[in-house]
Amino acid sequence: MNVHGQTTTKLTSHPAGVSSWRNAVMVLFALGGIALSTWGPRLLSIRDALGIGDGIVGLALAGVTIGSITGVALASYSLARFGHRGAIGGAVVLIAVGITILGAGAGLASSVPATVVAFLVIGLGVGSFDVMINVQGAAVEKAAGKTLMPLLHAAWSAGAVVGSGIGAGAAALGVDFVWQFIGEAALIALVGLGALRWLQLPAPEEAAASTSGEVTPWWERLRLSVRRLLDPRLLLIGIVMLGAELGEGTANSWLSLSASDGHGQTETVAALFFTVFAISETLARIAGGPVVDRIGRVATIRLTTGIGVVGVVVFVLGGPLWLVLLGVVLWAVGVSMGFPLGMSAAADSGPNAAARVSAVASIGYLANLAGPPVIGGLSEAVGLLSSFWLVAALLAVAFLAAGSFATRSKPQPVTTVPASRRPDRE
Repeated sequence: MNVHGQTTTKLTSHPAGVSSWRNAVMVLFALGGIALSTWGPRLLSIRDALGIGDGIVGLALAGVTIGSITGVALASYSLARFGHRGAIGGAVVLIAVGITILGAGAGLASSVPATVVAFLVIGLGVGSFDVMINVQGAAVEKAAGKTLMPLLHAAWSAGAVVGSGIGAGAAALGVDFVWQFIGEAALIALVGLGALRWLQLPAPEEAAASTSGEVTPWWERLRLSVRRLLDPRLLLIGIVMLGAELGEGTANSWLSLSASDGHGQTETVAALFFTVFAISETLARIAGGPVVDRIGRVATIRLTTGIGVVGVVVFVLGGPLWLVLLGVVLWAVGVSMGFPLGMSAAADSGPNAAARVSAVASIGYLANLAGPPVIGGLSEAVGLLSSFWLVAALLAVAFLAAGSFATRSKPQPVTTVPASRRPDRE
C-alpha cells in the first residue's frame, strides 16, 4: 500500500521502457479527449439532420450518461477478465463503433433510436476506457517516481482541442459529419490499438490474485460508499467537483450550439468556440501545478471558480464577439482545476484514500455526463443560454465550498528510484 492509501501493483516494467509506457498512456488520454469532442462541434448539424429540438437532443445525450455509468461499473471486471491490453483494446473498439453508428444513424438514416444507441455504445466505451487509462496512469506514475497525472489529464484536454479542431475544420470545408465521424472512428481505432503494445502489465501472480480474491458484495460496497459520502468534508469536496464537472460537461456538448443559436454565429465559427474553450482549459491545467504550489489548493479553487462564474455570466449576457470569447476563456479556467485538485483533496480527507477518491470521482463523472441532458431539458423551458445560469450558480456554490480542499497533512517529498528497485511504500 502506498502513502496515499492505494493498493500497489507489482509491475513487469523495465526503467528503459517507462518513457515509452508514459507516452502510450498520454496518447490514450488524448484519444479520450478526441472521442468526447467528436459530436459537440457538429451538434447543430446532427439536430437538423434528425429534425428534433434541444430537449430531444438532451434526452439522446443521456445515452452517453447511462452508457458511461455502466462502463465505469464494468471496468474492473473487464480488466480482471481480459487483462489491461484486451480490456482497453475492447473499449477503444466500442468507442470507434459507437462513433460510426452515430454518423450513420443520425446522418444517413436520420434515426433518433439509432442515435441513442450510438450514444449508449460510446458512453459504455468511454466510461470503461476512462477508468482503465487512469489505472495505467497511476501505475506509470509510480514506476516513474514522479507526478504525471496532471500532465496526462492535460493530454485529454489537448485531445479535445484536436477533436474540436477536426469538427470546426470539417464544418468549414463543408464535410458532412457522417464522413467526419467515420474518419475519426478509424483514427481512434488505429492509434488506440497501436498504443497497446507499449502498455505494461501487472505481474502474472498479481493478475491471478485479482481474479481469485474475495469480492465484497455489491450491496456492502454501496453501503460503504454512501457512508463515505455522508462525511461532511468529502461531501463538500464532491459539491465543488459537481460544479466544475457540470460546467465542463455543459461546454463539451452545448457550447457550440449555444454560440450558433444564442449568439448568431455560423456553425464553423461556433465550432471554434469550443476549440477556444479546450485550449484554454489545457493551458490552465498545465499552469495549475505551479499555482497550487504557490498559493495552495483552497485559494486556487476560489480563484478559478470565481473566474468561472464571471465567464459564464459574460457568455450568457453576450455582446461583441471578443467579449463572448473572453467569457469562454474564463469559463474554461473556472472548471479546469476542480477535478484534479478534488482527487488530491479527497485522498487527503481521511482514512482509506483510494475509496474516498473513488467516491468523489463518481460524483465528478456523473456531473460531467449527466449535465448535458439536464441542461437540454432545462433549455426547453427557459432557452439554451438561460439554462447556463445553473452552471454559474453551481460554480458559485463551489467557490463557497472551497475550504474543504485545505491540506490536511504536509506532503512527503518524492524520491526518484528505478522501478526495478523501488519497494512498495506503506
